[in-house]
Amino acid sequence: MGLHDRISRTEPGQAAGFAAAQPTVDPYAELKAKVHHACIAKLGPELYKQDGGELGDHVYRVVTEELAVAGMPLTRDERRQLVRQLTDDILGYGPLEPLLADDSVTEVMVNGCERVYVERGGKIERTAMRFVDDEHLMRIIDKIVSQVGRRIDEASPMVDARLPDGSRVNAIIPPLALNGPTLTIRKFAREPYTVNDLISFGTLSPRAAQFLGACVRGKLNVLISGGTGTGKTTTLNAVSSFIPNDERIVTIEDAAELQLQQEHVITLESRPANIEGSGEVKIRELVRNALRMRPDRIIVGEVRGAETLDMLQAMNTGHEGSLTTIHANAPRDALSRLETLVLTAGVDLPHRAIREQIASAFDLLVQIQRLVDGSRRISHISEVIGMESDVVTLQDIFVATPPPEDEAASVRRLLSPLRATGLKPHFLDRLAANNVVLPPGFFGADEVDVRAAFSVAGYGGMR
Repeated sequence: MGLHDRISRTEPGQAAGFAAAQPTVDPYAELKAKVHHACIAKLGPELYKQDGGELGDHVYRVVTEELAVAGMPLTRDERRQLVRQLTDDILGYGPLEPLLADDSVTEVMVNGCERVYVERGGKIERTAMRFVDDEHLMRIIDKIVSQVGRRIDEASPMVDARLPDGSRVNAIIPPLALNGPTLTIRKFAREPYTVNDLISFGTLSPRAAQFLGACVRGKLNVLISGGTGTGKTTTLNAVSSFIPNDERIVTIEDAAELQLQQEHVITLESRPANIEGSGEVKIRELVRNALRMRPDRIIVGEVRGAETLDMLQAMNTGHEGSLTTIHANAPRDALSRLETLVLTAGVDLPHRAIREQIASAFDLLVQIQRLVDGSRRISHISEVIGMESDVVTLQDIFVATPPPEDEAASVRRLLSPLRATGLKPHFLDRLAANNVVLPPGFFGADEVDVRAAFSVAGYGGMR
């Protein structure tokens, strides 16, 4: 019987299944803290001098030696588990390592040192993982943010960062977080999702995917909108694969997350202020600078402030084929939010002038929803037609509607697949001018197979 089993038997009164919801105290916490500090003191500057493989072997040997020195009786499995956990603490992200390696986990949420939640299949569940204490969690947070040149302390208690694979990281610590350091990681797939993947997930239909591919290759300006966690960045990354490989692309983000597969890509990332409060570079400045970089396409990860005005200006001055995302719950809300964000630039423009800029800048609006079952679905693909009086006019090209009651009861679907409304968009001549021609009958309300007539080499392939 191992040490963990012996300790567990001395803790009566635990109901069956309770450990999953309320993890027990780690019996090895004191031992791990002692060995961890001893290893750090012994390794010292060597942690920063050696390369990955050699350093990993060296840390493994030192951890094994220090466990032997500690002299605590352990079974072989317990010793192997402790060596792995301590090595993860020193070289990686500690208790987060198995969660980051689990492909079924899409989000990791740490609410203080004792409560770690994950999202699987769109549903949140609590794990048995925990940190030794808040200091342990702070070391992991500091390791993550320092890798991308960010900092977090009492003077700057909030930070956005990213992992080397592009996963999005947000951390907030006391005194702002009253329950202890809080860490949220939105994981990216090891292999970026393609449009084929979105089709297999049911996010969009094959014909809608072909239409989006035509619009991107035809240099239309596309706005992707949706709520938090709906998959806007994933969709943006997938549809960007339709951009021809011979075009110069500039991406602008708060934390670089996009994983474009083209060769000619320049990635720009904003920078927060330093400890003296200077040196900040906002997305708005990067958008302005991008205009001087001779881009064929400008992709802004998300517009959330004054940079919206500069993005509209770029789209209205010849930078066609640009893509961006925005937080909004419906297509009409996305237009209203664009107008509100332009006003944050501090420019005194009449509302009609702003709406005219929006109507002339964007050609297509893609709305994504996250349903109660955890699935992500594109619910609307709408054309921005123009202005009628003081209103920006939209026309739905593809729509996913709630299924009929009898069908919903039988197959338990929340939304029907995307279907064409039968309306033709007004920008077909612009697509044709860019050598993208959709076949006759493409927008018919009847579901027909038009893939053979449409020249896209695979939904996710680049041309």
